[in-house]
Amino acid sequence: MVNPKIGVLMGGFTPERHISLESGRNVYSKLLASTKYAPLPLFLSGSREAYRIFTLPAALLLKDNADDIHDVLLHPTRFSRSEALLTAIRKEAASITKHYAKDVIFTPEELTFSALKERIDFIFIALHGRPGEDGTLQKLLEAHDIPYNGSGIATTALTIDKYATNQFLAQKGFHVAQQFVVTKKDWSAHQDKVIHAIEEAFTYPIIAKPVDDGCSAGVMRITDSAMLVAYAAASFRDESLIAVDLIEALALQAADYIPRQARFLLETLIQKDQETLDCLETTTGLLTHIDPNGKTLYEVFEPSETVAADAVLSLEEKFLAGEGHNITPARFHNDTKAAEAICKSVKKQLRTIAAVLNLQGYARIDAFVKIYAHQKVEVWVIEINALPAMTPATCIFHQCALNGYTPFDFIDAIIQYGWTKRNFAVAVPALTLDR
Repeated sequence: MVNPKIGVLMGGFTPERHISLESGRNVYSKLLASTKYAPLPLFLSGSREAYRIFTLPAALLLKDNADDIHDVLLHPTRFSRSEALLTAIRKEAASITKHYAKDVIFTPEELTFSALKERIDFIFIALHGRPGEDGTLQKLLEAHDIPYNGSGIATTALTIDKYATNQFLAQKGFHVAQQFVVTKKDWSAHQDKVIHAIEEAFTYPIIAKPVDDGCSAGVMRITDSAMLVAYAAASFRDESLIAVDLIEALALQAADYIPRQARFLLETLIQKDQETLDCLETTTGLLTHIDPNGKTLYEVFEPSETVAADAVLSLEEKFLAGEGHNITPARFHNDTKAAEAICKSVKKQLRTIAAVLNLQGYARIDAFVKIYAHQKVEVWVIEINALPAMTPATCIFHQCALNGYTPFDFIDAIIQYGWTKRNFAVAVPALTLDR
């Protein structure tokens, strides 16, 4: 029996490209170690306007920096000097390679989507943020009849936009922060009026973030109007680098990054107040299944409590080993029974949110949980990741382990759902699954 061929697509060209490389490499290694699948490592290069997909040799797959891989793929002549030496080594090791790694890739090969269709049975999108998490890639894959993991075109096109998603959820009666979109056009023409409108609607501190990036890049706590002006200048800059005076005004560290953007989002800072007993920032993964009638079953994992070293959780804290502090399960209450009751309420609300958005395959919901007297619980949505990162350190693997999944079991379930959903018209609202 021939093992299904799974293309694992990683990399990309957004601020999350290095995380996407780490995610893809992790998924690829788990599939390679199995006896069930034949994985093919793929790298997305090119640009937003023109995607280029390459197969990845092991030498490139082991690189930690996505930009280094881009350089090799797009400018191969720069790295051709070592090819003669490598060729000689490969000849010497040919018998070993043939026995232990017969499908090894030595040279990158660029593939069109039509050629990709001929090479693989399924594609695992390991891209965090655009274009893997916004419906664009899903549309191309469906056009070429290539099954994939995660949610479909409509859901991903919505959830990539933090403003559109939370406005949609607000209309459905869910709790979300007050929001305000600042555009470069309005800011350039009427800066004083925009600042006045913001300060009429909000009280400092407020949260500033990109509207449609995958996660924490560019998320900052704004404490006054001077910092707001600096953040806008950094966001709307024409140069690739942020000016030194803006770095100082925003107290940016070496690893901090604010993307150039035509608009950014402001949100009320959700925090504990006089009425709440506690307010915890959480991140919760979920996995979907399909029953024999084609109904979606939502398996919501144990929420993790996220603890940031600073005011805002960084990209590294979310996904890189040794950087973040996620506590799983979240510490909802000192009393075990009370904590279980609160957790049950949180998971129920998250299931409803997932069903309303028609999340498919797997996803992660970041939210604040407000706890009041008599165990009254409110879930305040921060953002939805329709294709969450799959790095070894991300807490979604900790969460699925509590539900009995090994990392491979979890990835396998995601792939199996991606195949199965093609045979059903997935219905909404969905059923729920307690496990």
